[in-house]
Amino acid sequence: MKKRFPIAAVALLCAAQTAFSQLPAGLKPLPSNINQNSYPALTEDLRVVFRLRAPQADRVQIELGRRYDMTKDAEGFWTVTTDPQEEGFHYYSLVVDGIAVADPASESFYGMGRMASAVDIPEQGTDFYDVRDVPRGALRSDRYFSKVTNSWRHMYVYTPPGYDSDLSRRYPVMYIQHGGGEDERGWATQGRTDVILDNLIADGKAVPMIVVIANGNVAGAAGGTGYADDAQAAFRAEISGCIIPYVDGRYRTYTDARRRALCGLSMGGGQAFYSGLGSPLLFSHVGMFSSGLYGRGPEAEAFDVEAAMPGILTDTALYNDRLELFYISCGEGDPRIEPTKRAVALFREKGLEVEFSSFPGGHEWQVWRKSLHDFAQKLF
Repeated sequence: MKKRFPIAAVALLCAAQTAFSQLPAGLKPLPSNINQNSYPALTEDLRVVFRLRAPQADRVQIELGRRYDMTKDAEGFWTVTTDPQEEGFHYYSLVVDGIAVADPASESFYGMGRMASAVDIPEQGTDFYDVRDVPRGALRSDRYFSKVTNSWRHMYVYTPPGYDSDLSRRYPVMYIQHGGGEDERGWATQGRTDVILDNLIADGKAVPMIVVIANGNVAGAAGGTGYADDAQAAFRAEISGCIIPYVDGRYRTYTDARRRALCGLSMGGGQAFYSGLGSPLLFSHVGMFSSGLYGRGPEAEAFDVEAAMPGILTDTALYNDRLELFYISCGEGDPRIEPTKRAVALFREKGLEVEFSSFPGGHEWQVWRKSLHDFAQKLF
């Protein structure tokens, strides 16, 4: 029987053999690489080149949008060049003899229901999420006890520049939720929330605010998750009964609805819909980014928004009076885009005031970074 290296040993070999490699002209290492690895590398036309050494493997693939078979040379190096990629953040996996693993040459991120590698391809002419020499706030790691889950839970809290120096000042609060298969690490890491807010505040485009990034994975009483009614009810109990009271008790916040916002991406957009629109005493700014409520594909059944939120189509004056901002966004290449546009058109036809933005890209982080950047400028 042929002797095999364990997957972990193959991964270590891959990392060791990609570091400090001399790149051919026209290639640049990705900013998401770690330990000074030269690969993955980016071509001028936005193809990603992978090169690694795994001499004991029989088949190695890269899964980035689709699976690419890598070619092995006599020294055990595997290489492949992908199709051109869209600018932005893309998860990928290294597939060794049929087993998908994180690539040790890149950062790993929790965002596919597991840890996965990613390439973060810089977008030309876009710098709103790049670290600049501006006053910086703090991204704090915090824990609170949840009466809903009967457990300690983790959150990140962004406090703006100057928070620790002017102890008399209070701030409005944005609560921002992740999508399915993610947790609070998403907006803190992939979303670059603190960098985006630092830059906006420095440019005078957003008011200084506190941003709370909490874990929205709360199972319902019947075991439902995601968009299930019992899961949405559980999240509403979590944010209203546990998260907000903790934040208001620990941080210098304004505690009125006019200076409190709730937004989220995908599943988190659904949470913003149910808990934001459904809690007028808590929130007056609601943002839904790429929400699956409006259809997860062309054949998805129409979402009955009036049944889900009574009065939103038949008593629009009530919602218009309650809301300072109702914001919806979606990627132009997202399967949700057409159902989302139809929903926005229906809202406006019935007299509901809603702001809509779309951005290039699919169901992915570059769209959500731009959504946050746009939404935050309209708050408070």
